[in-house]
Amino acid sequence: MPATIYLHWAATPYSWVRSGLYHTIISGDGTLHRLHAYSVDLPAHTWRRNSNAVALCCACMGGRPDPWSIPPTEPQLDALCREAAEIARGWGWHEADITIERVMTHAEAASNRDGRWLHDNYGPVIWGGSGERWDFLQLSKGGPPTGGDELRERIRRLMAGPGDHPESAPARLEFRRASAMSARGRELTVEIDEHGSSWALAADLLGLYEIPYAWEASRRRILIGSLDVVPSFRADQVQPSVGWPLFEITLQSGNAPVILRGILRENRGWCRVLEFAEEFGISVSYEPFTLLERRGG
Repeated sequence: MPATIYLHWAATPYSWVRSGLYHTIISGDGTLHRLHAYSVDLPAHTWRRNSNAVALCCACMGGRPDPWSIPPTEPQLDALCREAAEIARGWGWHEADITIERVMTHAEAASNRDGRWLHDNYGPVIWGGSGERWDFLQLSKGGPPTGGDELRERIRRLMAGPGDHPESAPARLEFRRASAMSARGRELTVEIDEHGSSWALAADLLGLYEIPYAWEASRRRILIGSLDVVPSFRADQVQPSVGWPLFEITLQSGNAPVILRGILRENRGWCRVLEFAEEFGISVSYEPFTLLERRGG
């Protein structure tokens, strides 16, 4: 099946996050929770359409009895479209490639609106379906049934590039000074950002703790072969709003869960030191900030 991006809502509260179902879940405030590498297939997001597909999902529409009491928020829709545009760019797509055959809502997929008749129609009743799935049929209560068209148009505008849409390029996180800290009894070079957080080269941290890894430049990710890492899918994951290109550290097993995200500066991967320590089970002491040994590593 050709590569496809599917757009979902979860029928949940805004804060809902669960791994294993979608590649990325977007909270009500627009926070992205990157859960699984986009290169792996997840088995259960879009019936008979999970192969060679990426599933992006907004946590919303979980109101009872009225789903619209928890509607998609504008920050969610913006983050959804930006992430879809970023994936499309990474796959070498252009604006003209953002068609219903390549980017679909679950409502459209359920109704086979791309012309591929892969299953019975379980989409919206107005499209002849059973009404089981109607994700993004509308973007607001009482709105027109053109949600998919509206989202694709937003993605196309984003793909026109920052040159045409300066507002689509957030200001870059600033780094104030270089410093050094102790890590496992050795000196570790770090950079301090505008918020006071310490960042280090991912390669330095992985090498220091003898964690086997492989860098995949084409996918902007580091694959980890360690079997004793359990991602926490933390809520304060690095977001696109930092303004730098992002990379991810992903487990090289199963459904490739994302351990953490970092930034690319001068083609080198940097990650937050404390986040790295917490995800990889490294003991920490403060005053001064110091990395100790890895628990169980």
